[in-house]
Amino acid sequence: MKITEYIAKSKGETMVSFEVLPPLKGGSMADIFNTLDRLMEFKPPFIDVTYHREEYVYNKRPSGYYEKTAIRKRPGTVGICASIMHRYGIDAIPHLICGGFSVEETENALIDLNFLGLNNVLALRGDARQFEDKFIPEINGHKYAVDLVKQVNDMNHGIYLDSNIEKGTPTDFCIGVAGYPEKHFEAPNFAADIEYLKQKIDAGASYIVTQMFFDNNKFFAFRDACVQAGIHVPIIPGLKPLTKKYQLSSIPRKFFINFPDDLVRLIQKTDEKDIGQLGIEWSIAQCKELKAEGAPCLHFYTMGDVDTTYRIVEKI
Repeated sequence: MKITEYIAKSKGETMVSFEVLPPLKGGSMADIFNTLDRLMEFKPPFIDVTYHREEYVYNKRPSGYYEKTAIRKRPGTVGICASIMHRYGIDAIPHLICGGFSVEETENALIDLNFLGLNNVLALRGDARQFEDKFIPEINGHKYAVDLVKQVNDMNHGIYLDSNIEKGTPTDFCIGVAGYPEKHFEAPNFAADIEYLKQKIDAGASYIVTQMFFDNNKFFAFRDACVQAGIHVPIIPGLKPLTKKYQLSSIPRKFFINFPDDLVRLIQKTDEKDIGQLGIEWSIAQCKELKAEGAPCLHFYTMGDVDTTYRIVEKI
């Protein structure tokens, strides 16, 4: 079922969903199942599975020189999605990224997803490679997420890259995209970022999942700005609880978001051993307010921390 259909079927009730990371290469599906087995109690309609582009590593050769090698540390997104659907009988949403794919490889990946019965995708540009200061697309690949959305939408209309295919079978993907309540760090300003998001919706995207945030006022302002810009698709808030004091600096540095003043003051005067509980309580309060304001779904970035996620969701 499409994400938009789940939202319509819920008739205003707020759902919960979760995002998981593929295990590191050499890991096991048991890592995923150990997380999701507990969370299935909350009857999520779908699970997101992230995709990670290749990273560069430098291996020392016998000669003493270092060899630059590209590796994927967390492969298996599509297989994990198929396993989740088989084990739990719910939908799984693979992330689809621009980085690391040519347009032909993207088309082939979409064909595989379609054959597997995966009819939802989250279309993202993806991050720059480690040690690169800006995003560099693959040769003959997409530079922007909007172009990826256009390609998926073309396939939904039976349009393939090979112009000799006159009557291609249409796919039926429901396309999600990312939104940034505090703007994407590369956007020149908030208004421009909303315009870029509008372009992705106009290109065929059907729903939005936001970057994490800790100040609901940022989300509400983002939601209102979307409506003013003519964006009328469901907007799903993305949530991650704070669990360690060092995240006061690491999260803004990595995700380019701000902590509200009240939370910063609480963190600064709280002992390290109590930070986890503080983060849970803050997240519970966020969730309750978001539900009261009609959020269609609360999407939790689990980051492998099932216990914290469970303690939040059981209270809301």
